[in-house]
Amino acid sequence: MLRFCSLGSGSSGNATLVEARSGTTASRVLVDCGFTQRELKARLARADLAPDDIDAVFVTHEHGDHIGCAVGWARRHQIPLWMSRGTWRAVGEPDLGDLLHFARDGEGIAVGDLLLAPYTVPHDAQEPLQLCFSDGGLRLGVLTDAGSITDHLLDQLQRCDALLLECNHDRAMLAGSRYPPSLRSRIGGRYGHLSNDTAAQILASCLHGGLRHVVAAHLSRENNRPELALAALASASGANACELLAAGPQWGFDWIEMR
Repeated sequence: MLRFCSLGSGSSGNATLVEARSGTTASRVLVDCGFTQRELKARLARADLAPDDIDAVFVTHEHGDHIGCAVGWARRHQIPLWMSRGTWRAVGEPDLGDLLHFARDGEGIAVGDLLLAPYTVPHDAQEPLQLCFSDGGLRLGVLTDAGSITDHLLDQLQRCDALLLECNHDRAMLAGSRYPPSLRSRIGGRYGHLSNDTAAQILASCLHGGLRHVVAAHLSRENNRPELALAALASASGANACELLAAGPQWGFDWIEMR
């Protein structure tokens, strides 16, 4: 069984848990640590987990709402930490000894019963990576913090049973927002964040009969609303029988079980 939940999904902090169960064993990876250590521990407790329950941390890129306390957390709890070499350089090349592992596009990572497949995305960071997860049967695709669609990105997200898909902004709301022009340009640009309609295009390209769960993630508090994101995804999914859910920017979403 594969399941996932979010401890927070937005510019104030991001962290996603992915868990595979096989018999009496569980393998868990925390994707991003965009909070203080105290806050992250409290959020883990809401998911009925403690720091020692985490087998590895994967940081997608160096922006503060994603890397957060990851380095200090790994040191304190002696948890293996994965990131790209570019992300490592961007945060000052911290010395983590044997805890540090470098991830690369196309090179699989095994963490217990979980297989992680990192892939590159267009975003304004040094070497950003997103992930697909598998337990050998089920497949989860994670895509947040990307500005545009690439063929490589679409290839990685095919045949997923669940998708965690960034729906950062509504284009009209962003255009009329109080943000300065430079920030609006960055968010809406090729290396910024996915709009609702771009996320819907990605979903339409990844539809198949086995896709059961689609979660709209990383919604902007200022420039989006859950109903807009879900309407865009619903339009793209058509008659496909998948469950649609919007992650809350503050608390994310509870466990979703994939079977």
